[in-house]
Amino acid sequence: MKGNNQLRINGERLWSTLMRSGEIGPGRAGGLRRLPLTDADRDMRDQFVAWCEEAGCQVTVDRIGNIFARRAGDDDSLPPVLIGSHLDTQVAGGKYDGILGVLSGLEVVRTLNDGGVATRRPIEVVCWTNEEGARFQPPMQCSGAFAGVMDVDSVLESRDDDGFVFKDELERIGYAGDAPVGGRDLDAYFELHIEQGPELEANNLPLGVVVGGYFSRGMVFEVLGENAHAGPTPMHIRRNALVGASMLVVAANDIGWDFHPGQGKSTATRMLVWPNKPGILPDWAEITVDFRHPDKASTLEMEARMLAAVLGIAKRANVDIKMVKSWAFGDEAFDDQCLDLVRETADELEVPYQEMLSQAGHDAYHMTRVTPTALLFSPCKDGITHNESEHIEIAYTEPSVNVLLHAVLKRANR
Repeated sequence: MKGNNQLRINGERLWSTLMRSGEIGPGRAGGLRRLPLTDADRDMRDQFVAWCEEAGCQVTVDRIGNIFARRAGDDDSLPPVLIGSHLDTQVAGGKYDGILGVLSGLEVVRTLNDGGVATRRPIEVVCWTNEEGARFQPPMQCSGAFAGVMDVDSVLESRDDDGFVFKDELERIGYAGDAPVGGRDLDAYFELHIEQGPELEANNLPLGVVVGGYFSRGMVFEVLGENAHAGPTPMHIRRNALVGASMLVVAANDIGWDFHPGQGKSTATRMLVWPNKPGILPDWAEITVDFRHPDKASTLEMEARMLAAVLGIAKRANVDIKMVKSWAFGDEAFDDQCLDLVRETADELEVPYQEMLSQAGHDAYHMTRVTPTALLFSPCKDGITHNESEHIEIAYTEPSVNVLLHAVLKRANR
């Protein structure tokens, strides 16, 4: 049997799987703290691999820890259809961001197995390493390397705030695989993700078809000053790196408000200061900011405004400032055929949906560079995410997973 329009996922099983994941790497307030390449990440990976092997999948791991669970096709020589997302979380993360996408992929495989449904092409469920960027930067690091956007050796040599090296930590948890990173023929990639916004819930819709994204530009600035005593050092000769970094925060925030009428957003997300002790002026600081806007030209204008502000801030604070890292995403094009397939499937299953832009970064962005890609959204309560109170209900999640199931099934049988 090649397909069955009456086939549906087992919502109770998916929920149970999500709840088991939600026990691994608990946070302080009921959510998750499952940073990449930690013991909690290892434990979750072990559980995911066990589930996949129980479902009859062949599991491989590449050099940067990306996990691929392959359900064979009738013609296993054909390029596979991939379903994926990530299992790592923010420092104060929820139980569903990324996780729903990976475990929905597993549920698709389980459902096909239950129904005795074969596919012409193989299907692979993928867990990408370090999507969040909460420990190693930048975000979407390993899907980016898979797609050729980031250098594999640079990923392996990246360090966290405590100096631990990605490669060493990957080996420590036992997920430094042998498979090459990327360079494979793929048929398509599908990713289901919680919306991370309030629109679907507000519109009482169970599915979002993502047709594009806010163009996002991230930057890291290093601020260099000079250590000095907080008491006797005259104000006019101080070179306080913290002051310069704080001015950058205000500048970024002001730019966001200037572009807010057009849905622009700016965020200062992170600041590091050294030595960060009373009585001594800091000589070093680092700040991370990002700018997002549905119009790419506007994002670039926001970036230009920030770079122009840097010159004045450096002079006023008597410090040196340089941009040491940058990244961009959100202008990638999702595949028209894959999107049409999702729309047609939703119509057939009588699942109402809306087309929308993604305001967050996703592994699917990078995958557009190497294979036809579709990104689907399901609702999350009040749009709350990157927060331990992040929540979904299985009743309004099942419809989107069923659309994923049948869209993948059709694509894998073409």
